[in-house]
Amino acid sequence: MRLSKKILVFGVGELQKSIIGRAHNMGLFVVGIDPCEKAFCKDDVDAFEVVGGQDFEGTCAVIEKYGINAIVTAATDKPLLMMARIAEKYGFPFFSARTAQWSTDKFQMKKRFESGDIPHAQGRLISNVEEAEGMAFPVIVKPRDNSGSRGVIFCQNLEELKHGIEEALEYSKLGTVLVEEFIEGQEYSIEALHYDGKSEVVQFTEKKTTEFPYNVELGHIQPANISLENQKKIREVIFRIGSVLDFENCPSHTELKINGRGIFVIETSPRLGGDYITSTLTPLSTGVNMEDELLRIALGESISPKPKALRYSGVRFFAFDEGSVIKKVPDYDFVKTLPGVVDFSFNLKEGQSVNRITSSLNRYGHLALTADNRETIESTFEKCQKAITDKCF
Repeated sequence: MRLSKKILVFGVGELQKSIIGRAHNMGLFVVGIDPCEKAFCKDDVDAFEVVGGQDFEGTCAVIEKYGINAIVTAATDKPLLMMARIAEKYGFPFFSARTAQWSTDKFQMKKRFESGDIPHAQGRLISNVEEAEGMAFPVIVKPRDNSGSRGVIFCQNLEELKHGIEEALEYSKLGTVLVEEFIEGQEYSIEALHYDGKSEVVQFTEKKTTEFPYNVELGHIQPANISLENQKKIREVIFRIGSVLDFENCPSHTELKINGRGIFVIETSPRLGGDYITSTLTPLSTGVNMEDELLRIALGESISPKPKALRYSGVRFFAFDEGSVIKKVPDYDFVKTLPGVVDFSFNLKEGQSVNRITSSLNRYGHLALTADNRETIESTFEKCQKAITDKCF
């Protein structure tokens, strides 16, 4: 029956490549829309249309042209509100426009956390540094309406905050930015599915980030090293998040920190996690492919994910010394011979200088591994990165 079904993918950038492939594996006809006529995956879909991100009528025209049966996106927040409006018009399984609004404005999200008694980083909106009088440092400043660590900056005083506000506003369409307390502790992300009134955690992911002032994700390991007691508490938090934000017919990717005072939610989104978390790592560590589950939800099919403890999986993004020059690009065939390697990319060229990583957009390559235990995956990462670094410099 799926051979006659057509699914519309919102956004045809690199982040969508995996779910496009999964949709094809399920026998679906894949239509993609994107504002960019040279979108990264335009040749991976069965039909491609250039449609602006805010073009509701243009999107409806594509749906009616192809007789679309379902809609989906992966690892991006930008189209969620449009998708919710489209779903409401055509009766596709999705969450409400209200949920999309709460989820794509970090300040509105905090208000929902407050109403649901969900422990979170406290914050407030400001438009200039003069409005920060009385604020306790350090703080994190971030755009209300962006993701991927773009414009997210750690500030220790008013002078740093002034520059942080200016930079954060460059990544926002709004006139205010969110300034929130800095929460100490290890950071994690929680990958979950919300369906039939249930909120089920599939996997716990441990994060590694750049040094301040930027807070860009440089690596992830699954499963995270979290006690059973805290895992239970986190499952309860995810259920409450699903309830207060009305998550339904969707995955979620929730970022939080744990310290001696407890668990604190940083933010959440009703979408799949990026950075290869749900496309590569989660299937390896649990046997559950969340992209497949999302596609089934979008098609109105029932799901019953059963995560298992399989292997450790992880990804590292390369972080070479800023300003160093690439002498040789590592050969893909060489990297694939290194132990445990399942995926690899490298976006710098010979003679190119290494840039400073300030967001997920200007990272320049990754390495994904799998191993039988935590110690092995940590040591294998170090060995592989050294072998690749030696090749580059």
